[in-house]
Amino acid sequence: MPFGFHSTASDVASGVDMGGRMVVLTGASSGIGVETARALADCGAQLVLGVRDPAKAEIALDSLLQRHGRRIRIERLDLADLHSVVAFAAGVSGPVDVLIANGGVSKTPQSHLPNGLDVRFATNHLGHFLLANLLRPQMAERGARIVVVSSAGHKGMPVRLDDLQWTARPHMDGAAYAESKSANILFAIEATRRWASEGIFANAVLPGSALTGLQRFHGESLKRRIGFINPDGSINERVKTVEQAAATSVWAATAAELAGRGGLVLEDCGEAQLVCPDTHPWAGFDPGVADPEVARRLWDHSDALVLRLLERDADSG
Repeated sequence: MPFGFHSTASDVASGVDMGGRMVVLTGASSGIGVETARALADCGAQLVLGVRDPAKAEIALDSLLQRHGRRIRIERLDLADLHSVVAFAAGVSGPVDVLIANGGVSKTPQSHLPNGLDVRFATNHLGHFLLANLLRPQMAERGARIVVVSSAGHKGMPVRLDDLQWTARPHMDGAAYAESKSANILFAIEATRRWASEGIFANAVLPGSALTGLQRFHGESLKRRIGFINPDGSINERVKTVEQAAATSVWAATAAELAGRGGLVLEDCGEAQLVCPDTHPWAGFDPGVADPEVARRLWDHSDALVLRLLERDADSG
């Protein structure tokens, strides 16, 4: 039976054997990350979980730790802090079979970090970019999959290479979030181009709309405007449960039919449909954001930016 919109992470993981496989997963203290960790641990994977608040993660994952504690490590990781990313990566030992770039932020009280980076660009793209590059040797040991959690919010929002940090334009956190999700897709395209010869393949995932910690600063009025909450106060029928929203990440990490395939955009446990006039606003892939040349230039810019920021911090320290 094929998987689809209503499938859960547990449905996808049923019968999958991940014994002896190492999975590094970011953002595992709530929502989609918790359900992704649960499904992969239940099918035997060893997990290294990067979270901003390990104590919060231990509470959220209590039942999972009781069942599989020996195979789960929880480590601190702040994706917006490059030094935190370096420290986290240094603590990951042995081959890495799957990296799931799940952690992220949307609306936040602050727009920019002290170093000038837009919070969404820094967290959703640059932190994961650095983490993947640091773990590349371990992923190349026996080949690996990278799963980058994007969003349908990418549609119509190509990355602006001339203003990645939203300093030349009036800052809009929703649009900045959307561009960071386009950056996730570009990363999957370019990582596959650069690393496929080493057995590393990256795909982007559109999880669907679900009510998680990602919307903690949205407020009910915005959720109603977006359509998550209906006029009568009920939840829109197209809003997935977190178990359903985690399904495509688990499928991307485990599906046999994705072996040796990368640069794809996945949705509902399959390749995402290209947008058309009838596409729901919360679904579909817009190929207009996925220019391979822009992907290459974003990679080069990100590489130089990471190096400059780390060197500047080293000099000032």
